[in-house]
This record gives sequence, C-alpha cells and structure tokens, in this order.
Amino acid sequence: MPSLPIYFRIPILIIGLFLLWQGIHLFLHIPPYLLPSPYSVFIAFKDNQALLWNAAFITFNETILGLILGCGLGMILALMMSLIPFIRQWLMPIILISQSIPTFALAPLLVLWFGFGVSSKVVMAMIMIFFPVTSAFFDGLTRTPTGWIELGKTMNASPLRQLLYIRIPAALPSFASGLRIAAAIAPIGAVVGEWVGASSGLGFLMQNANSRFQTDLMFAALFLLSLMTICLWGTVTIATTKLIPWAEDTREF
Repeated sequence: MPSLPIYFRIPILIIGLFLLWQGIHLFLHIPPYLLPSPYSVFIAFKDNQALLWNAAFITFNETILGLILGCGLGMILALMMSLIPFIRQWLMPIILISQSIPTFALAPLLVLWFGFGVSSKVVMAMIMIFFPVTSAFFDGLTRTPTGWIELGKTMNASPLRQLLYIRIPAALPSFASGLRIAAAIAPIGAVVGEWVGASSGLGFLMQNANSRFQTDLMFAALFLLSLMTICLWGTVTIATTKLIPWAEDTREF
C-alpha cells in the first residue's frame, strides 16, 4: 500500500492530535489551568500573536546560529578524528563525557560565562547538536567502501583527493542523518538556555506564562515551537534530498 506524502501526513496527524486533545478536555473535565481547550489556546495565540511571533523570531535566530556553528564544529571534529588517530583517541572520551552531563545543568553555567544575551543560547544549541553531527559524519568517514579507496589509489589519487572526492561524498548520507537529528533538537537547546536566563524568546515567554498560570499562552508558545521545529526539519530534509541524491534513505520520508 503506497504511503501518503509527508505534507499530507503532518496535517492529518496535527488534526488528529487536536481532536484527541479536545476529546480529553471534554470528557475528563480537566481544569483549564492544567489543560486548556484547543479553542482557548487559539484565542491566546490570536490575542498575543505579536508577542509570540517576536519571541519565535528570536528563538529561531538562536537556533539557526547554533545549528550552523554546531554543524561546522561537528564536521571539523569528525574530519580531525578520522584523519589523525591520536586526536581520535584523546578527543572521543572528552566528547562522550560532555554528553553525559545533563544540558539543563550546564545552562546556568553558560549564562554565567556568556551572559543573558544570545551567546549563551547559541552555545547551548551547539552543545545539543554537535555530538549527533560529529558521530554521524565520523561514522560515515570511517565506513567508506574499501574498494572505492583502492580504486582511488590505483588511479594515483593523493590522500587529499581521496578525502575530497571519495571519503567525504561517501560520508555525506550519514552526515545528512545527523543533520536531520540536529535540526529537530537544536530548538530545544535554545529554549533551555532561554528558560534558565533570558529577557526574550519562547523559553522566556513560557517561563513567564507558567509563573502566571497562563497555561493557554504556554500551549500557544509550545505550538509555535513545534511548528518551527517541523519547518526546520522539513527544510533540512528537502535540502539534503536535493543536494545529496545518492543518499537513498532521505527519500523515504
């Protein structure tokens, strides 16, 4: 049975979730301060749309900056580890240790070191995403088919040309997988940073709404954050499908 395209599946899923939400609200009689109805969230979104879009714009900028810098850092680290075994032996444990520390525990330190501005949120997003990008790209670089490398050697390709024309193109499908994961989790890093210490952004807005029991506004901000994440992930998926056509798995969404 052929599957529906993703641009049909996502609206169907969203409508299904809204109907489920409305049903739970109607039949379980949950107080609005615990679970507002979809209609009250829509009203909160409508009444505060300027505030919400402005906060989303700030969070989006932090997310994009963190995504670009984190992917760049991840690619550089993966290349260094694949080319220089000494660096791989000493750097990989440090990277693993950095991922064992809860992100929420790092957020206050980052705010202390980088301030309440954009920098601490961008660094938080970078920390969230550089590991999946590094891991996926490094895995792709180390799994280049041996026959391709041997073919390059028989054609007298230098190590640099082997890297540029064989190993990196062969690793790009793995990098695309890591990039899609990074696109999905990068907004979380920015919002966690805003939640701990900020004066703007969706995380800051949600924290204020939570302290004032404005649950409907919190849900409106969450909806906007989810929408932003889906759009970012979809853009990355479409871009990697177009730019890396030999990555077959990118066509299965």
